[in-house]
Amino acid sequence: MNILQILPELKSGGVERGTVDLAKYLKQHGHKAVVVSAGGALTRDLESAGVIHYTLPVHKKSPFAVIYSVKMLTRIIRKENIELIHARSRVPALIAFLVSQRTQVPFITTCHGFYSKNALSYLMGWGKLVIAASHIIAKRMRDDFGVPHRKIRLVPRGVDLKEFQFKDRSTLDPKKPVIVGLVGRITPIKGHPLFLKAMARVVRVFPNIKIQIIGDSPKPQYKEELLVLTRHLGLSDHVEFMGTRYDIPALLSNMSVLVVPSVGEEAFGRVVIEAGACGVPVVATRMGGLVDVIEDQKDGILVPPDDPRILAEAILKLLKEPELGKQFAASLKEKVDREFNLDLMFQRTLAVYEEALAKKRILVIKLSALGDVILITPSLRALRQKYPNAWISVLVGRKSRKMIRNCPYVDDVIAFDDTAKPRFQTLLKTVRSLAKEDFDMVVDFQNNRLSHFLSFFSGAKIRAGHANRKWSFFLNRKTEHSSLPLAPIDHQFQVLKLVEVETLDKKLELWTEKEEDESMRRFLESQWVSPSQVLVGINPGSSIRWQTKQWPIENFAKLCDELARRNIRVVITGSEEDASSMEELFALTRHKPINAIGKTSITELVSLIKRCQVFISSDSAPMHIAASVGVPLVAIFGPTDPKRHLVPPERYQVFWKEVHCSPCYLRTCPIGHICMKKITGQEVLDSVLYFLSDKRPQKSGQEHALASL
Repeated sequence: MNILQILPELKSGGVERGTVDLAKYLKQHGHKAVVVSAGGALTRDLESAGVIHYTLPVHKKSPFAVIYSVKMLTRIIRKENIELIHARSRVPALIAFLVSQRTQVPFITTCHGFYSKNALSYLMGWGKLVIAASHIIAKRMRDDFGVPHRKIRLVPRGVDLKEFQFKDRSTLDPKKPVIVGLVGRITPIKGHPLFLKAMARVVRVFPNIKIQIIGDSPKPQYKEELLVLTRHLGLSDHVEFMGTRYDIPALLSNMSVLVVPSVGEEAFGRVVIEAGACGVPVVATRMGGLVDVIEDQKDGILVPPDDPRILAEAILKLLKEPELGKQFAASLKEKVDREFNLDLMFQRTLAVYEEALAKKRILVIKLSALGDVILITPSLRALRQKYPNAWISVLVGRKSRKMIRNCPYVDDVIAFDDTAKPRFQTLLKTVRSLAKEDFDMVVDFQNNRLSHFLSFFSGAKIRAGHANRKWSFFLNRKTEHSSLPLAPIDHQFQVLKLVEVETLDKKLELWTEKEEDESMRRFLESQWVSPSQVLVGINPGSSIRWQTKQWPIENFAKLCDELARRNIRVVITGSEEDASSMEELFALTRHKPINAIGKTSITELVSLIKRCQVFISSDSAPMHIAASVGVPLVAIFGPTDPKRHLVPPERYQVFWKEVHCSPCYLRTCPIGHICMKKITGQEVLDSVLYFLSDKRPQKSGQEHALASL
């Protein structure tokens, strides 16, 4: 793998040392390691290990610095053939995100601290995966910044057991002064005033004690305040402010007690595990990630963050009872060896890298009518075969979500309600939801302005769809425009080829659950239909917006009676909105068919159609359902072209009269629906009887132009 880590600086600190250690590990294990920062003393360690370092002003928040860094980092990514960017701070995360969009190289983040809740902090949750150093950080990113739980990976920090070696406390020279230390940057969150006030009490009992404060202050004024407090407490002869040091293992080894007096929530507390590796007993405040490492009275002592008296008592307890300190230190050492060693941290981090590179997140968009959603099932199957380990989500209209719910090729179904008001707020909510999913690829089968807009603002690096005049500039992989009409699956295949899908089985599929099959069994039983009885399904309705697709109601009524006269049961299907318009059908029939209009869910309708021996339908969703479940189909077409809209089952027959104006695609007919009226009831009846008896019906001329019996 070719990995680039980006962080503000390489001066000192746990984040910086962790970055250097990981870069060395990658280099030693045959990976390419590149680090980008504003520089610092630790760059020498990188260069001596053969790790590539680039110096850029990635610590600056100014727009000009960010723009420059984006430009230069893009060049570095391409020059070094980087496969994954790992951002370790907020401004670097912004730069990494922008470069990721330009180069299509994925990026991940590591959250090292408790970020203030502002726009820049949200960027730390935008990585494909988000590494958290502790449970408390993971919870903070989920609760405060809306990072989905599925994106968060827990990778506690680790310590180099070769560098931080265990030292038996009994080997310490008893003549040397007792040393109590604090290691960390001099910032308010670290609790230096609390520590000094506690040590003023400790000095009264151990007057020869030596106090080491290791680390420097980003703000000299704050350090001056601590110096004043030190003098005020009478500790000047005991306290040594040692500044930034790079010999931490040696300093820790000589300490009697390490104190971590944080007054703000620590992300983890790397110095605690370093002390554990060295065998130094620890007293820490009960804050943040520190509780992930120390179990009170087993691995060390935890105290409240606001009482110097209690802190002093804990330190004195360890100094007065060295055997207890040895016991705590041994327990912490065992935990560090088991859970917080550097190799384990590296292995967990590499596992995150491999997951980020291997597991794609794919979004398929199909927002149109239910029938069109059914037609994408071959494409979903092809995507799963091409990307077996991918997470595949499908964005569909609210009414279609149940149809895709049972699809074994899909991991998640996202419903978009385009009827909700106000529309802009619904759109904005959807954009935010998609952005959090961090998709790598969008396959846009809808190909309209809305779907292209959602594709772009999902943040996916690959956005494939058809070139058209409907905002297709939002896509970065587009088919060439073709004026030739294509069958629906062939039309989709053009887009699939853009994402490296090379073959496509056109067979439709739909799936039901046992509960739905049982529900339809009980329904038919209530209508006195035995399992052995012949059942023919008819879907006479069409969309309210497509009245031109409907065959005359009187023809359906006569067909129902002719089938009933032959002892064939008929079930009429349809949605609730069809109920009123179908009253005429039931009024015209002598032998009343089974009325299933509005009485089934869409998935129950699949179960019902599976029970039919033949299904008759106009160009509609039930027609596609019959084709999907392999029921012999008699399809009736009028204003639309069956070549463009029908994916036929193995046994089917299409009736489509090619009059002078067909296909017109008009929703109102100015000449009286002649294409539909020319289809006679007798020829439809003959087709049904053929499928039931395997006797070919009579044909005449163009009346069965697309028949396949």
